[in-house]
Amino acid sequence: VEKKMGWNCQPTRQVLFDAVRVPLANRLGPKGHGFKMAMVGLDGGRLNIGACSLGAAQMCFEIAVDYVKERWQFGKAISEQQATQFKLADMAGKISCSRLALRQAAGLLDDGHPAATVHCAMAKKIATDYGFEVCNEALQLMGAHGYLKDYEVERYVRDCRVHQILEGTNEIMRHIVGRAIVAD
Repeated sequence: VEKKMGWNCQPTRQVLFDAVRVPLANRLGPKGHGFKMAMVGLDGGRLNIGACSLGAAQMCFEIAVDYVKERWQFGKAISEQQATQFKLADMAGKISCSRLALRQAAGLLDDGHPAATVHCAMAKKIATDYGFEVCNEALQLMGAHGYLKDYEVERYVRDCRVHQILEGTNEIMRHIVGRAIVAD
């Protein structure tokens, strides 16, 4: 089992195949099409990873909202500070945007739409970037308490970071989308 910074609920291991021969009867498709078949399978995985980030962001948002309502400074709850409200508004917008992007991409994938791969890449990038940002902002709103294991936010921050790497890095997602934009 690999020792990781986060996402420890998901054990990972390397699987290596050396000099393995697959009988023709066990081949899943025509010779030379394996990479394309694997890439199609990534679309659903990208949505799953995006959904993981969305769930973490939603949870951290809820924890942060509860915290800022209970934490008092200078005679009032920090939730009454305009700067805190602005941060919460931005966090809520990122969560909503992520949810909408994932739903749209999932619908296109379910329908077999030709643009599904591009939308899955976009949704994965949006949801994982925004998910990490929301979790990190929740930690910031909570100050030193957010860094403590007494609250779950620190774990979500660690866990969400890998989502920007899994199922293709977010730089690769940008490549997929950008390539589609300029394609003839």
